[in-house]
Amino acid sequence: MSSAKRPGTPQPGSHVADSHDLIRVHGARENNLKDVSIDLPKRRLTVFTGVSGSGKSSLVFNTIAAESQRLINETYSAFVQGFMPTLARPEVDVLDGLTTAIIVDQQRMGADPRSTVGTATDVNAMLRILFSRLGDPHIGPPSAYSFNTASVRASGAITVERGSKKAVKATFQRTGGMCTNCEGRGTVSDIDLTQLYDDSKSLAEGAFTIPGWKSDSQWTVQVYAQSGFVDPDKPIREYTDQELRDFLYGEPVKVKVNGVNLTYEGLIPKIQKSFLSKDKEAMQPHIRAFVERAVTFTTCPECEGTRLSEGARSSRIGKISIADACAMEIRDLADWVRELDEPSVAPLLTALRDTLDSFVEIGLGYLSLDRPAGTLSGGEAQRVKMIRHLGSSLTDTTYVFDEPTVGLHPHDIQRMNDLLLRLRDKGNTILVVEHKPEAIAIADHVVDLGPGAGTQGGTVCFEGTVAELRGSDTVTGRHLDDRAVLKESVRKPTGALEIRDARTHNLQGVDVDVPLGVLCVVTGVAGSGKSSLIHGSVPAGADVVSVDQSPIKGSRRSNPATYTGLLDPIRKAFAKANGVKPALFSANSEGACPTCNGAGVIYTDLAMMAGVATPCEDCEGKRFQPAVLEYRFGGRDISEVLAMSVDRAEEFFGAGEARTPAAHKILQRLSDVGLGYLTLGQPLTTLSGGERQRLKLATHMGEKGGVYVLDEPTTGLHLADVEQLLGLLDRLVDAGKSVIVIEHHQAVMAHADWIIDLGPGAGHDGGRIVFEGTPADLVADRSTLTGEHLAAYVGA
Repeated sequence: MSSAKRPGTPQPGSHVADSHDLIRVHGARENNLKDVSIDLPKRRLTVFTGVSGSGKSSLVFNTIAAESQRLINETYSAFVQGFMPTLARPEVDVLDGLTTAIIVDQQRMGADPRSTVGTATDVNAMLRILFSRLGDPHIGPPSAYSFNTASVRASGAITVERGSKKAVKATFQRTGGMCTNCEGRGTVSDIDLTQLYDDSKSLAEGAFTIPGWKSDSQWTVQVYAQSGFVDPDKPIREYTDQELRDFLYGEPVKVKVNGVNLTYEGLIPKIQKSFLSKDKEAMQPHIRAFVERAVTFTTCPECEGTRLSEGARSSRIGKISIADACAMEIRDLADWVRELDEPSVAPLLTALRDTLDSFVEIGLGYLSLDRPAGTLSGGEAQRVKMIRHLGSSLTDTTYVFDEPTVGLHPHDIQRMNDLLLRLRDKGNTILVVEHKPEAIAIADHVVDLGPGAGTQGGTVCFEGTVAELRGSDTVTGRHLDDRAVLKESVRKPTGALEIRDARTHNLQGVDVDVPLGVLCVVTGVAGSGKSSLIHGSVPAGADVVSVDQSPIKGSRRSNPATYTGLLDPIRKAFAKANGVKPALFSANSEGACPTCNGAGVIYTDLAMMAGVATPCEDCEGKRFQPAVLEYRFGGRDISEVLAMSVDRAEEFFGAGEARTPAAHKILQRLSDVGLGYLTLGQPLTTLSGGERQRLKLATHMGEKGGVYVLDEPTTGLHLADVEQLLGLLDRLVDAGKSVIVIEHHQAVMAHADWIIDLGPGAGHDGGRIVFEGTPADLVADRSTLTGEHLAAYVGA
């Protein structure tokens, strides 16, 4: 037979389905993107670079990944979609060639006290099944080993409405593993009564020492004084047992105070409701300081911090209880599970071994399963989320990573690179937002956004290979091979902070003198004990300003002006110039547009469809009442001031009739940390991770303190911005401050006056000081992992 092919028949290996090798993005306008059009190769590793705020996350997360997730959600029924987050279609003309996107971001894991590494990764669920099958004595089903499940018993009559109604006697019982004393939290809180009141005084003499409770005319104080339960003129220490019980623990009851009906309840429940139920981070500084003084958290004496009931702790496999298993370092737990040989649970043991090995492989073998999820750093949280994808058999998937090297020592970055390449080699598309040169170097394709940040960014400056990027004239191309040099001379310390026998977490009785008056960098591999040493040993007193990695809390109503306190002097200046109340110049108070309540937009909820936000027609998105916009200061109304950039506002409030020193000082700090391009009224929800970190740094720089403790301030910073950060740290030290930085970035290490290196490994292999001295000594010594990498970095 003839083997002639018909015209138009695809050649072998050139099937029409194989032509979809690109993700095409045309006309992307999310946040600050300016009609970005780009084609990304599938089944390749593409790295997105650019200065912080240039639009990387807007393109990768808010456009490509968001649309992929929205399209997947639309495949479910309307009923199921009602339970899922509603996503609007991104501002983009064409998005073609998308595949299923799996987002592995840096969002902190929920800081719920019941959430641990084990519960967040499903390892605890597997361990509970294992102990319910093999534990001796057998105490019940998997729920009997869960610290989130309380034991329940009930009996009584229930009415069954099926055919003819009839009452049926029923009993119900569920065995849980929750410790009844701490309710599965592992800690119990105790309120220090001496911080609430002075017992030598009476209520009439102002016994309360709670912030805001000093005034006799204050309603809360009057409720206690006129309740009739206690004598307002008697010192609290002279109360009878009954009076003290009513005063501290009284049940809520209605009382009449000055002719007004109010609710009286005991002081302890009142404090718990008004202070302890709120998020500590969102409190004003003086309230937060009071809560930290008044409330002490101690390990639960009944379960010894394990969160589990006595029954759950008594059941063992060999000599190990589930509490012991969760307290082990994961690499040790993996070895223990490997020794178990029980055919009846073989599939479970295989799955458990694979998951635990993934922890070790990704560099988190030093964690334990009982570690609270809220205490993980952003980098650790991201790697924990990666674990469930490592052994996945899925291919042709798009994995989206947000700076996966955050929190990693240079020694660990190679391991992360290998994981990314392995995911790619399985036939997946990898999109990575990254700043580190070591991670950019492995890219198949690089997209550089910029040229600047904010309104000066949002365009594609470069597309191509890493070699082509080096030769390009973009900000990233010019700085890619930047290397900080070791300083010729270092500053001399003015004193020392003595830390003796530090044993927080994995520290092994560390004795160290942290020099003051200089730039001191604390380094070491992830999990070596850096944060434990500094945050656990440096007293958080009035003289210490600590800028950690906890996320900024803020809704779309929050902006740089409200977060930094800048809006207060601006409102007062407007009020004074126009002879009106300051509250008029707040979009969250009296000056708000009544139609949109100061939001600037009207939100319409469409149930399982994405909600619609339309600009408010009355205020045209300005957020204020028309009458408020009549008032001017320096020729501008309040909405025009909030639309200014930091740099423009710094000029405006720095001289002339609008001169306001208090506002100018805050604006200078924002400019110092490289946020001059931000507009004052830009919602915090639109800021990138690096911008939020620097916004927090600018806010803390205004606090009065002699010692600044910074936890990885280079997170989210472009190579060009690191230079500016080093200049800022130098200015702080030259102004007489002591700066202690926990950091992995070699540029910061090279710029230090003194280095403290912890290690040699992570977890129980770390927790010791392996080097103290100048960066030059560390490079010359090369006895530690940090020394080797720093020497290679500076080219020594």
